[in-house]
Amino acid sequence: MSETGPERGAPEIGADRSPHGYARPDLLVETAELEARLGEPGLRIIDCDIILDRQPDGGYIVWSGSEAWAESHIPGSVYVDLSDELAADHPHLRFMLPPSSQFARVMSEKGVGNEHDVVLYSRGINYWATRLFLMFQTFGFDNVRVLNGGFDKWRQEGRPVTAETVTYPRARFVAGTGPRYIVGMDDVLDAMDDPRTALVNALPPPVHSGERLIPNYHRRGHIRGSVNVYAATLADRERKTFKPADELRTSFEEAGVLESERTITYCGGGISATTDAFALLLLGYEDVAVYDGSMSEWGRDPSLPLEVGS
Repeated sequence: MSETGPERGAPEIGADRSPHGYARPDLLVETAELEARLGEPGLRIIDCDIILDRQPDGGYIVWSGSEAWAESHIPGSVYVDLSDELAADHPHLRFMLPPSSQFARVMSEKGVGNEHDVVLYSRGINYWATRLFLMFQTFGFDNVRVLNGGFDKWRQEGRPVTAETVTYPRARFVAGTGPRYIVGMDDVLDAMDDPRTALVNALPPPVHSGERLIPNYHRRGHIRGSVNVYAATLADRERKTFKPADELRTSFEEAGVLESERTITYCGGGISATTDAFALLLLGYEDVAVYDGSMSEWGRDPSLPLEVGS
């Protein structure tokens, strides 16, 4: 991103652009708007939730969200499994970006074509939806939005849910090349010594500092030089909607992120870090990326530097 202002080309964010002050409100769809559009032939809604069963030792077991979707989902939605259908085959890492051919095949089989309007949702903080959003963008498809508040807000408001499933005719999805929003280990290694790039850890503060060890990450601490912006603090605790722009901006400003030209976010497996990246996109910052392997990859290699402390 080129410098056009005092802070990283800081975009002008005004109340006239969005009720929440976002520079890019078009990346979100609100629940009322989506309900009004249910049944439109050109609309495709994707539930992409994954269940992380947290264990007493701090680790977790991954479960597909397909059963929860089958029991109750937004009418007309289809389910896509980010841990299986849309993950690359890897010996150790569960959620790596798949090849474009795999992504295109799955979307085509689900009835999602390049001509459709796509809305994504998940449960909780909605970071599975922001993960899939960045995947769509990476493969050159930008007619995609995230449901603000996800399934949690939808249910809180008493909007319609169903156990009935729909099967759409096979479509033709052609994957292209879009922004490089998902990057690998080499990019992070380069960024550690680049003062123009901020590295942001989206994990909880005790994990960032090394006070708490997550077994799946193998070692304590955070990637050298990275700062902490915990993904869960970027959304409203109850409604699971993104916080207003001024609150998001404060979170990143306090961590010193907006002083950099570029940001690479990471977490445990490249999922919750997409919430940080998406929040920056909402604020109008385009030069952002997510480290795909995150701590699940970095922590496995003892030669890669980690720091402890805040």
